[in-house]
Amino acid sequence: MSDAFDRSEPAPAPPAPSGSRALTAEPPYFKGLNEEQRRAVEATEGPVLVLAGAGTGKTRVLTTRFAHILMTGLARPWEIVAVTFTNNAAREMKDLVAAMTGRPVEGWRLGTFHALAARILRSHAEAVGLKPNFIILGADDQLRLLKQVMEGRHIDDRKWPARMLLGVIQRWKDRGLPPERVSEEEGGAMADGRLLQLYAAYQDRLRTLNAADFGDLLLHNLTLFTEHPDILKDYQNRFRYLLVDEYQDANVAQYLWLRLLARSHKNLCCVGDDDQSIYSWRGAEVGNILRFEKDFPGAEVIRLERNYRSTPHILGAASGLIAHNEGRLGKTLWAGIDAGDKVGVQGVWDGEEEARVVCGEVEAKQRDGHSLEQMAVLVRAGFQTREFEERLITLGIPYRIIGGPRFYERREILDVIAYFRVMVGPDDDLAFERIVNLPKRGIGPATLQSIHRLARRRLVSLHDACRSINETDDLRPKARTTLAALITDFERWRAHLGALNLAELAAMVLAESGYTEMWIKDSSPEAPGRLENLEELVSVLENFENLQDFLEHVSLVMENNDNATGEKLSLMTLHAAKGLEFDTVFLPGWEEGLFPHKRSLDEEGLKGLEEERRLAYVGLTRARRKAHVTYAANRRIYNQWQSALPSRFIDELPEEHVDAMAESGLYGAQGRPVLRETPRTFSFQRTGRTPRRRDGVILEGEAWEIDTAEGDSRFEEGARVFHQKFGYGRVEARDGNKLEVVFDKAGAKKVIDSFVEPA
Repeated sequence: MSDAFDRSEPAPAPPAPSGSRALTAEPPYFKGLNEEQRRAVEATEGPVLVLAGAGTGKTRVLTTRFAHILMTGLARPWEIVAVTFTNNAAREMKDLVAAMTGRPVEGWRLGTFHALAARILRSHAEAVGLKPNFIILGADDQLRLLKQVMEGRHIDDRKWPARMLLGVIQRWKDRGLPPERVSEEEGGAMADGRLLQLYAAYQDRLRTLNAADFGDLLLHNLTLFTEHPDILKDYQNRFRYLLVDEYQDANVAQYLWLRLLARSHKNLCCVGDDDQSIYSWRGAEVGNILRFEKDFPGAEVIRLERNYRSTPHILGAASGLIAHNEGRLGKTLWAGIDAGDKVGVQGVWDGEEEARVVCGEVEAKQRDGHSLEQMAVLVRAGFQTREFEERLITLGIPYRIIGGPRFYERREILDVIAYFRVMVGPDDDLAFERIVNLPKRGIGPATLQSIHRLARRRLVSLHDACRSINETDDLRPKARTTLAALITDFERWRAHLGALNLAELAAMVLAESGYTEMWIKDSSPEAPGRLENLEELVSVLENFENLQDFLEHVSLVMENNDNATGEKLSLMTLHAAKGLEFDTVFLPGWEEGLFPHKRSLDEEGLKGLEEERRLAYVGLTRARRKAHVTYAANRRIYNQWQSALPSRFIDELPEEHVDAMAESGLYGAQGRPVLRETPRTFSFQRTGRTPRRRDGVILEGEAWEIDTAEGDSRFEEGARVFHQKFGYGRVEARDGNKLEVVFDKAGAKKVIDSFVEPA
């Protein structure tokens, strides 16, 4: 079998001289490089770490370095390995290098970690128990195979979901750990204490099928290199230069793969930004870049700090924020352009108000001629998009979701909506078929076919066929019992229509159906976000009197935006925004618990906090001209109103780079307080022409200012106060401007004193 890595390729060239070959004239590809970029291109020998800050031209450095090595004759195309993290990045690099050198790309070693590792593995598959024509399984096939292995060992998939166990196995593979290298302690009690046995059996089954999953591609490469020194030596001689893009995103297995290949010649150049390492949840290890100099003694570290994207105020705010991280190598971005606008910071009353404020500003900018294509709303968590989507549709502003579906198109939302559709219309066969075995109830394809046959014979819906299933012998007793129980559940839920509010009813359905528990047990990286989306769905139901109105609303929402053409506003999570840039960026939800996210702090502590701060840094540096940060005083989370504190990241923004919002037009409506000015002096103003009252409390026409820099609250311990959402309460303790209040009905809450009034 011929392969780009087989022995039919030309023999390795003799060792090249140290340093670049002298050029008779400066090559055209050097034109426009700044001093640091040129140093990174010309430092061809030995280990080099290029710390490339956001917007500093790292792609140009990497491609120019590739071209320079080729054009100076230091190596032939097949002796250079360039590693990227996406196929798109690989294609872009190929095109750029080809344009610089005027050479075709045939035979170049340029691709993702997995693509390059797969090509090596096919040349030596027998050494790890495979054949060269092995197949690479996708996610669905991996899950199906693990379930088969579990069934053979009588491990209950309902107690130990296969998706969760597969996630653990894949994380071990990302760390370069085959079954024999995983400790018993790490295996723990999962799968009844048999997860390590299950992992080993899963690997054996893969070999029997002549198959590998994506994690195996790097894992088998590591086995080849560590157990077969001759194979490693061969590739060390072949690959004389290694170039790596986005090094901060490398996992442990990828790091070990690179270190082994570079051990001989040490010509490894890694380009990355430790301040943009935001993917630990999918295996990325920021420690790889932090210990580069230790792993490669004598390594040259070149910092690219001149930013070609953002204004000095945006860069100053982002640099001041990220400087609070301890786990970083350190750099300070700067730009040689006009200072531009400072970063706006604004507080609003709640999430609904936040959507009105942000979308109103988008609409105003659009009227002033700003392109929607150059504006983006970047949220920390996926559930936040719902309020923005609905507000944008109300205003008629076209938008796109980047990195995922729209809120009401997400899998978990469609599942729950299917439950609602069956409750409202039992004859809805499409909805019933979607959820009859979701979560798993043992209703497989054969059982479903039997239900269909019965429904056709009796000319009834699938729901009604299941209602009468006990009258037939078409199904096994266990299946009949399961379906009868499901129909009973639906009848009980329907009985509560009108008696319970929709949020309470939805929470009941999610709990009693086992749907929420299914995602709680799921250990995939997407599961926590799906649970947050379910909570957001429950919250939005508070706004509707009945399910029919809600379902009609969803249909209208989805229909309204389907046919939008032309320019669109971008709406996405911060994780999806990495690598993108816009003239104007809105950053909502900067509140403690949401950003930094409580889950990250609870699970990872300081490490999690620093990754959250890196995520904030990424968000700010997506903006070229304007960045607007907002936070809400109250947010509905887990179907409960919670008083929120501004994110600590707001306090960490340098004061000289943050501006008042008084002139921005971003004012609240309906008498809700809005942060108007600098991050140290918070001024809240009630707006509206006619003062309104709610429960005897003035909502409009009253104004006051609180200077948090003074530290003390205007409320003494024991003072009675009133909060718009939580009602009356008593101040139990205070810390600066933060109060601990025991409310008469809502219990103990921590609030900022500017959001309560004297009772």
